[in-house]
Amino acid sequence: TRRSSFQWTSEPPAGQRSRRTRLVTKDGHCNIEFGNVEHGNHFAYLLDLWTTFVEIRWRFVLLLFVASFTGSWFAFSLLWYWIAQTNGDLSGQNRTDGHVRCIDNVHGLTTAFLYSLETQTTIGYGGRAPTGHCAGTVALVVVQSLVGVFINCFMCGVILAKISLPKKRAKTVTFSATAAVCLTKGRLCLLIRVANLRKTLLIGSQIYGKLLRTTGTADGETIILDQVDVDFAVDAGKDNLFFVCPLTLYHVINKSSPFYELSADTLPHQDFELVVFLDGTAESTSSSCQVRTSYVPQEIQWGFSFLPIVSHTKTGKYHVDFSNFSKSVQVPTPHCARCFETDSDQKNHNNHSGRQKKGIDNPGFHVIDIHDSVDITKM
Repeated sequence: TRRSSFQWTSEPPAGQRSRRTRLVTKDGHCNIEFGNVEHGNHFAYLLDLWTTFVEIRWRFVLLLFVASFTGSWFAFSLLWYWIAQTNGDLSGQNRTDGHVRCIDNVHGLTTAFLYSLETQTTIGYGGRAPTGHCAGTVALVVVQSLVGVFINCFMCGVILAKISLPKKRAKTVTFSATAAVCLTKGRLCLLIRVANLRKTLLIGSQIYGKLLRTTGTADGETIILDQVDVDFAVDAGKDNLFFVCPLTLYHVINKSSPFYELSADTLPHQDFELVVFLDGTAESTSSSCQVRTSYVPQEIQWGFSFLPIVSHTKTGKYHVDFSNFSKSVQVPTPHCARCFETDSDQKNHNNHSGRQKKGIDNPGFHVIDIHDSVDITKM
């Protein structure tokens, strides 16, 4: 099985004792970079232009916003300047008697830029306007108006899409800073606490985990960031969670668990990363979002349990005390999963033997001797 490929060691590998890198940070960002990417693949970002603009940082969006409008105003101002120069409307040009202007009050590049800005933004101060005697001015007004509408729609869409990104909703879902290992309802479990800071629900929430660790195969191949599934659940199941108040997620450490070979002593010396995912759909926007975090061995407390945080108020409401959200208290816990199963099997064996002995020695039980000569089937 995949679990057997994990060889837990008592000491971390050389070179990793002082520093352990995370693939996923505590706030859910992926710590990964791409190198030696072929230049031809960079054009794929241009083919998916919308996603590229939505995912870039806000500083670049604002720069694009200013550059797109300013650049279009200046580009069309050059065209207006060219039309005015061709028609002889600029200052210093020789005009004949009865000269008809294409654009009133456009005497140079500065006034051409102002006219371009007024045209595209539909300001219309009234000082500059086309006369209608040049067909080129009419066509250019139409083209610039259409370009201005397109830029407005595109930039408004990008800004609205960035504001309403699902990952912004994920900021209001938080995980506990540490995980805990203790006995829960007679089972040794790994506990993690998660809370929704908004009163609106996450519909169809699902929780799951991945254990990441560098492993080796029987052929001597080294697999970096090998992934093993880690199942999490709550008392009501692991799918379609009623996520209205903080939940305690638990993973049962049994023989099918990748943590089965660990103990309280060997856990702090391991080198792995437990990544936990929560998928759901925002009730208010119907957009899907994913929240994720990670835990390293030093953030998993063996023999601890989380403090209760939900209580009743005098007015009959449920009160959630987030001051105890990540706090835990030490509780009696088996040293390892094998120890717990051994103790449980021994107790079950003793209880079974005790029940047999009690049944034989019961004073109310009478032994009746049946002779062979008696035919017990005879009526």
